[in-house]
Amino acid sequence: MQRQNAPYFSVGLTGGIGCGKSTVADMFAARGASIVDTDQIAHSLTAPNGAAMPALVAEFGAGYADARGALDRTKMRNLVFSDAAAKAKLEAILHPRIRQATLAAAEAATGSYVIFAVPLLVESGGWVERVNRVLVIDCLESLQVSRVMARNGLSEEQVKAIMATQATRAMRLAAADDVIDNNGDLAALAPQIAQLHDLYLAFSKRMAGMAPQRL
Repeated sequence: MQRQNAPYFSVGLTGGIGCGKSTVADMFAARGASIVDTDQIAHSLTAPNGAAMPALVAEFGAGYADARGALDRTKMRNLVFSDAAAKAKLEAILHPRIRQATLAAAEAATGSYVIFAVPLLVESGGWVERVNRVLVIDCLESLQVSRVMARNGLSEEQVKAIMATQATRAMRLAAADDVIDNNGDLAALAPQIAQLHDLYLAFSKRMAGMAPQRL
């Protein structure tokens, strides 16, 4: 399903918290795909001396920067969970910068195709139209909870509160062109990734024969 007119074949990879997005992205990277991770880009923008920090401090105050000059993520997370207006202001600062950096990274990519790892791909409203295919990493919600509790040391209630801010499992699956089942172990992931990698290579080669167009 071709949705955009970039000269490279692209996949939007998403999934709920604890579904294993990073693990899957790493496995595709090992096969030659270029990974553009929007979370990593957001972290670089809000790191010490990050490009978004002056605007964030101007909007929210110096108290939202930590001693290193990076965004105080815990304090900001607590604010935006309880204040929709603050969330909108944060997104207005970060989203255009993330998009610009993401597109630049994709243009510079040298892999056989580009995978955009976007945790909130379904929620964002624009990503589905920007990529050629949407790949959802899926697992049981109970497994999401147990994985995040073990990984992050959060309580069950905290994990479920985060999940409540994300698209539902059904919403993600409805947006998917491809689905990877991550209810098992790494060994169960490998054949699924191998099959999709071959499919994406075929799509990428087909697209390479088309005249590139830009919006």
